[in-house]
Amino acid sequence: MQVEAAIVSAKREKPHWGARKIRERLLRRLPHAIKTPAASTIHAVLDRHGLVTSMGRRRSRAEGTPLSQGLHANDLWCTDYKGEFQLSDKRYCYPLTVTDYSSRYLLLCEALQSNREDLAFPAFDRLFHERGLPRAIRSDNGVPFASPHGLFQLSKLSVWWLRLGISIERIRPGHPQQNGRHERMHLTLKKEATRPAGANILQQQAKFDAFLEEFNHERPHEALGMKCPAEVYSTSPRPYRGIPEPHYPFHDRTVVVTSCGRLCLYNKKINLSVSLAGQAVGVKEVDHGIWLVSFMDYDLGYIDLEEKTLQPLQNPFGPKV
Repeated sequence: MQVEAAIVSAKREKPHWGARKIRERLLRRLPHAIKTPAASTIHAVLDRHGLVTSMGRRRSRAEGTPLSQGLHANDLWCTDYKGEFQLSDKRYCYPLTVTDYSSRYLLLCEALQSNREDLAFPAFDRLFHERGLPRAIRSDNGVPFASPHGLFQLSKLSVWWLRLGISIERIRPGHPQQNGRHERMHLTLKKEATRPAGANILQQQAKFDAFLEEFNHERPHEALGMKCPAEVYSTSPRPYRGIPEPHYPFHDRTVVVTSCGRLCLYNKKINLSVSLAGQAVGVKEVDHGIWLVSFMDYDLGYIDLEEKTLQPLQNPFGPKV
């Protein structure tokens, strides 16, 4: 806090100085025992205090977007894995489930052999082709929905959703009630479709298919006025037509993240995130040697070319995790 106060004070004294000059001023004024942060960190501090002149579009400064209301069908989908369980053949089943928040419609109940990303991708691809795209998807912070080591906990799956124009929401760790409707469906699923478990993954999928049909078309729901979910759900008006290319008209240039998650800018390599490998990001110079990095409509952080570091901004993707 002492260093942050010194940064803000120096900027107020020299309002036209950029982060690099402010850093040099701090190097001369702060005691040698206090480590002076990189210019990108200083720029991020100034930005957080509203001391950076806005350039181009306005950036969302959300510290954790509240969970949406999901008032209409396909406004919000909820997804999770029902706890894994053992089949008669001693293999484990990981049920991937998706529900529509408003109508309670069970969109997907897929018997998978693990919660690996490569199995989740085709399941969601089929679902998007069949039902269209939601406005947002809510999940917990576990894999493959989030990555504990990715920038802002982004996983390749959530990056794909963002590319499709789907907002991501994550419940707070330790607060499963924020996905309560989905969890209650899981209790019913456990009682009616896993006891006893299927002999193998194919038989278990048949049990899930039968449960999905009954849950949507036969089982009345009190919160729906005793209607069945299928009576109130309709397919999304947003068809799945592939991934549109991102455009960055307010940035200086577009750069593709390398397969190892790096940005290459003026022969400098800066670690960004493996989850963004192969994705195009926009970069814009906001101060001498300080570049803003954005993905889609979200600003990620500031690159200091001299230090070859990224200073992330506050998490723009749903609640703080």
